[in-house]
Amino acid sequence: MKKKLLLLMTGLMAIFLLAACGSKSQDDVVKELNGKLEDLSSYKMKAKMTLRMGTDSQTYDVEIWHMDPSYYRVNLKNAEKDQSQMILRNKEGVFVLTPALKKSFRFQSDWPTNSSQAYLYESLIKDIVADKGAKFSATKEHYVFETKTRYQNNSMLPVQEIKLNKKDLTPASVKVMDSDGNALVTVKFEKVTFNASFDKDDFDMKKNMTRADLDMPAMADEKDPSFTVKYPTYEIQGTKLTGEKKMTIEDGKRVVLTYEGKEKSYTLVQEKVKVKEASTYPTYVEGDLVDLGITIGAVTDNSLTWTYNGVDYMIASNNLTKEEMIEVAKSVQGEAVK
Repeated sequence: MKKKLLLLMTGLMAIFLLAACGSKSQDDVVKELNGKLEDLSSYKMKAKMTLRMGTDSQTYDVEIWHMDPSYYRVNLKNAEKDQSQMILRNKEGVFVLTPALKKSFRFQSDWPTNSSQAYLYESLIKDIVADKGAKFSATKEHYVFETKTRYQNNSMLPVQEIKLNKKDLTPASVKVMDSDGNALVTVKFEKVTFNASFDKDDFDMKKNMTRADLDMPAMADEKDPSFTVKYPTYEIQGTKLTGEKKMTIEDGKRVVLTYEGKEKSYTLVQEKVKVKEASTYPTYVEGDLVDLGITIGAVTDNSLTWTYNGVDYMIASNNLTKEEMIEVAKSVQGEAVK
């Protein structure tokens, strides 16, 4: 009897010790994350981001730099298509650089604080802290949070799963999901360095444009302004393609697609021009910076503009919501169907 009692007490002690040394509670992790957010001064991170669009998917190498209080440099590169785009924030504002097209745009924007950002550590922490109803679990190596997102098209991407490494609470992976639980955006972090050091001009717009331009190959179709017309796959009930007009413009070609319906109508313009010499000054863009996954766009109440694969796009509408314009824009890179 004494032997059985001793074995039982030993087992209970072992369970107690395992519990004491094991996973932290949700409150403990959130509290520690808050502390990390307060102490965060700078970091460099590398990740792979995969975007799922219908049956197709694209993977980007993402390099993220941050220096307190509000300097950012996010470089997105699709190695397969030699495409690169950079989001830059410094004391002068928010810029989007497209080196292959020798284009730079300046936004009046409070990015990245106005929305969730799956590749920014502090944004993930803020999403976790803000969602009081977040689901929490733990595995052998990770703490896992399922939280609401703060995207402009929140109804399309309402939930995200954030995995943090138990050892130091660094980000391991993020899955941004639709309402059916399908992961449309997946970010896997490969390298994280805190308290990173930077040179004085690492966040300078002109310097970054020059450096990136040197690393980019010349556009293969630079002398041929022809291009394949893309048709959005996102369907708006009652709205159909009613017109397609092609025209030649200076240094290129333009296609105007007209979609009409009783309640929802819009125009989609696609334009391809020869690459010109880079301007010393960036083009000022009206609207808020919006992440379309494959590229960065500018959205207003009545329009959405973006550039992808050497083609400039614009959606104009008096009755589409911002969310609807964003979904149409994302689907333009799907299968080209009428």
